[in-house]
Amino acid sequence: MNKLIEFGRKALFYARVLSGYEERRIRSFRLEVEKRLKEANERKLAIRKIPEQTILSEVRRMVEEMKTLNRKLEETEAAIEEYFKPIDKEAEMIMKTQLEGEERTMKEMMKAMHQQALLEKAEAEKTAAAQNLETNQKNQDSRPKTQHLPLPP
Repeated sequence: MNKLIEFGRKALFYARVLSGYEERRIRSFRLEVEKRLKEANERKLAIRKIPEQTILSEVRRMVEEMKTLNRKLEETEAAIEEYFKPIDKEAEMIMKTQLEGEERTMKEMMKAMHQQALLEKAEAEKTAAAQNLETNQKNQDSRPKTQHLPLPP
């Protein structure tokens, strides 16, 4: 009986192989296995992307926070500059006044130096003239005195 059942099984298997049923069943099983593998790989990639997505979302959040802080910093800097504008204007006015005062002082000093130079020049000219006069007098005194005889007519 077992032999008969075994023979029947073999005959049925040969019939399925010859009819192509077994080949279709193997193909469908293979396609189903490939489909399951593909889905598993997709799930695996999705699971791998979760940390990346988390990191990217964290980075995006941090970038937004940094932008917000930069905006606040710029606003604060603008407010500080606005606050100090009057002080800067006053400091600029004081600096201009000081520069004008220094310029005036410098001009006065230049005038005084110019006058001093003129006085020194005049004094040097007087001294030089006096020396020339003395030299001329010495030259005249040191020359031998010659008498001029009248020329016969």
